[in-house]
Amino acid sequence: MKKLTTAIALAAMMLVASCTGDKPTTTTIVTDVPERPAGQTDMLGFAAEPIDTVRVGFIGLGMRGPGAVERFAHIPGTKIVALCDIDTGNIVRLQRYLTANGCPEAAVYAGNDSVWKQLVERDDLDLIYIATDWKHHVPMALYAMEQGKHAAVEVPAAFTLDEIWELINTSERTRKHCMMLENCVYDFFEMNTLNMAQQGLFGEVLHTEGSYIHNLSDFWNAYWNNWRLDFNRENRGDVYATHGLGPACQLLDIHRGDRMKTLVAMDTKAVTGPEIVEKQTGKACDSFLNGDHTMTMIKTENGKTIHIQHDVMNPRPYSRMYQLTGTKGFANKYPFEGYAFEPEALDPDVVPDHENLNAHGFVSADQKAALEDKYMHPIIRKIGEIAKTVGGHGGMDYIMDYRLVYCLRHGLPLDMDVYDLAEWSAMAPLTQLSLDNGSAPVEVPDFTRGGWNKIKGFRHASPEMPE
Repeated sequence: MKKLTTAIALAAMMLVASCTGDKPTTTTIVTDVPERPAGQTDMLGFAAEPIDTVRVGFIGLGMRGPGAVERFAHIPGTKIVALCDIDTGNIVRLQRYLTANGCPEAAVYAGNDSVWKQLVERDDLDLIYIATDWKHHVPMALYAMEQGKHAAVEVPAAFTLDEIWELINTSERTRKHCMMLENCVYDFFEMNTLNMAQQGLFGEVLHTEGSYIHNLSDFWNAYWNNWRLDFNRENRGDVYATHGLGPACQLLDIHRGDRMKTLVAMDTKAVTGPEIVEKQTGKACDSFLNGDHTMTMIKTENGKTIHIQHDVMNPRPYSRMYQLTGTKGFANKYPFEGYAFEPEALDPDVVPDHENLNAHGFVSADQKAALEDKYMHPIIRKIGEIAKTVGGHGGMDYIMDYRLVYCLRHGLPLDMDVYDLAEWSAMAPLTQLSLDNGSAPVEVPDFTRGGWNKIKGFRHASPEMPE
C-alpha cells in the first residue's frame, strides 16, 4: 500500500482547484486512494464459511467489555473461550458471572499490556472482540485477522487514514471480517424507521442527521489512564461520529448505491475541555485542540445530505439527533420521537384517524403505534423482547451481538462491513483536515475503490430472505 505522508497534515498539500473565467471555484482537499494490492478483491457482500459454534475471545474488560461478555452468555451458538484485561479483578468478576449463568470459566490473560497477543494466537478462536481504549483497536484487529480470526472492534475503530487503509487491505487479503461494533444502528426506533424507509413510506430520503451529544462530566475519570480526555486534548474534529453517522448512512444506502462525496466541518473554540484539564491537574491547560462543539455537513454522490454533530463537553441533554427527511415523510427521535407524513403516503387501513393526518405535525400516539406494529423490523419482531431482557443500552447491544453471531453461523454477509468501518471512522481525520484548513471542503475517499454502486441497497441478510 502506498503510504499517506502523515495522513492528516500533508494530505492538505494535495489541493484540487479549477477556475471559470475570473471566478475560482471552491478548493476541495483530496486525499490519496491507494491502489488495491495485486491479487486482492473487495469484501463487498463477502460471506465467510458458516461457523456452527462461534468461539470468542474478549480483549478489554473495563467499561464496554463486561457487558459484551454478559450478553454473549445468552446468545445461542457461542462459546466464551478467553478473557483478557490488564486488571485481573475485571476478569474475576466476569468468571463469577459466567459460572452463575451456566457457562464454563474462560481462559485468563492478564497482567501486562502485551499478553493479548497470546489470546489472539490461540487455535480455538473464531472471533476476537476488542473493547479496549481507542489506541489499541487497530493493532489488535490487524493481528486478529493475520492470525486467522474475524475481528469485531469497538467504536471508533481507527483514527488515521493510514490505519483505515491497512484494516481494509488486511481484511481483503485474509478474507476475514473486520466489523465495527456500532450499536446505535440496532436501536428500536432506528430499525423500525429504516424498515419504513425501505418500504417507501418516506418517499425518496433526501437528508439525514445524527450526532453524539453526551455530557461526559460524570465519566471522564472512569476512563483508564485518562485516555479519552487526552485524546480530545490532542486531536481536533469529530472524533466520535459513528453513533450518529451509522444510522444515517444505512438510510442512504452508503456504498450500496450511493457514497459520501464531500464534507465540510466547523467547530467552536475549546472552553470546557481546558477547564476539565485544569480541574483534574490543578495546572493551567496551555493546549486543547478539540473544540467544544463540532458540526459536519456531508454531500453524497446522488445529491443527498447528512448533518453530524459532536459535543461531549457541555450540559446538553443526551441526543443522537436521529432524523430523516424524505419527499413524503419525516422521522425524528430527539427530543421528541415521532413521524410526519403526507396523508397519501400512508394506508388508511393501517393508520387510524387517517383523515386527520397533516404533514405539518407529528402523527398521534395511536397512529405511531399502528405504524410501528405494521412496519416493525423483522429482527425486532423476532428478538426484540429477549433483547430488552438481556439488555445493553435498552437491548440494542444484544441485537448487535446477536446479528454478528447469526451472520457468522449462517455464512451470511455482516450487517456492517469493513467499508462501513472505514467510512464512519474516517470522519475523525477528514473533519480535522477540513478544520485545519479553514473549514475547507474535503473529498471523502472511496474506500471501496470503485465498488460503491456494486450492491443495490442496504439490507439485513437472512437465510429466509432471497439472495
